[in-house]
Amino acid sequence: MRPDILVTQENAATYSTTWFLNCALNASGNVYSQGSYIHGYDTNNGIFYKDSLFEFISNTRIPTELRDINEFKLVFRETGDTLRIYSVHLKASSGSQNEAARGAEVDSLRKVTNQLPYGTDFIVCGDFNIYETFESAFIKLLQVNAFDEGYFIDPINLQDTSWNKSIYRQHHTQSTHDQQSGGFVGGGLDDRFDMILISEAVSAPTGVYYVAGSTTPYGNDGNHFNKSVNDGFNYAVSGAVADALYGASDHLPVFAQFDIGPTSGLNENESELQDLVLYPNPTNTSAYVEFTSTGNAEIELNITDISGQVVYSWNGKNQFRGRLKKEIKEVKNLKSGIYFISISTNKSLINRKLIIVD
Repeated sequence: MRPDILVTQENAATYSTTWFLNCALNASGNVYSQGSYIHGYDTNNGIFYKDSLFEFISNTRIPTELRDINEFKLVFRETGDTLRIYSVHLKASSGSQNEAARGAEVDSLRKVTNQLPYGTDFIVCGDFNIYETFESAFIKLLQVNAFDEGYFIDPINLQDTSWNKSIYRQHHTQSTHDQQSGGFVGGGLDDRFDMILISEAVSAPTGVYYVAGSTTPYGNDGNHFNKSVNDGFNYAVSGAVADALYGASDHLPVFAQFDIGPTSGLNENESELQDLVLYPNPTNTSAYVEFTSTGNAEIELNITDISGQVVYSWNGKNQFRGRLKKEIKEVKNLKSGIYFISISTNKSLINRKLIIVD
């Protein structure tokens, strides 16, 4: 896969991450570096990165009742953009007591992310051990607060009481084994435990941003529900890779693509588009946008959902100059959730978040 950044969980000690760096990632050359390692209770998190692209800044421990959550901070050398990556391995197993433990661990994480400045780029990844959309830990991860942007967005957006179903088989990451053996759990691929969730800033197409639809459980071809990943032919990877995934772990690695683009909306005083306001927000009826165009510009307005799909578009074909107010009645037809409004000319772009409620 040769990722630019790789985050791992269930590392036993420093020697294990060093071994992995030298004998796996750098087996064919010195490409990767390892971020600082903090040894905590039970198992721990690790991070590896291409130091030609990133500068490692820090590893900060977030203690929980069982395993540490770690905040890894890196800077993209070319642009200076900072990315915070939270690595989690939440309490395992079903049952109300374990669900409550996972919820408490998420509380510890949200106490940190709720304090981050608006517009901060951050993601959380790892083994969440969450079984369904309505589990308390997952609800807490996604819960939107009025006074901060500490919540996460699930790009996959499965809405169900259980993810352990054949219809979600392309998203399953555990288990690569159909039978329990050698310390590996059995049952075949039937759980979506491993995820990459993103912040609001990362969901918008500026700075560090998520490429819609790129999340992939590596080695899952959608044809191994309740089977071992190397059972018969695997259309996603070669037989040798399927065997290696089977032998290496009882979880599949999950990857996603992130790009780094121009920052928008931070220099609005120098833009053709100024003084933009969006109201009411949240809304369930219609929404109004008001802004000033300082030049004779053709205005384009788009509303996209969190996957990047355009759900509404309007083009002001005439040349506008001055104050414009537009009502968007069509928002009443949108499902509840988070959307983004982008207003652009051939020289300027401004993005705003729009929340639709029931």
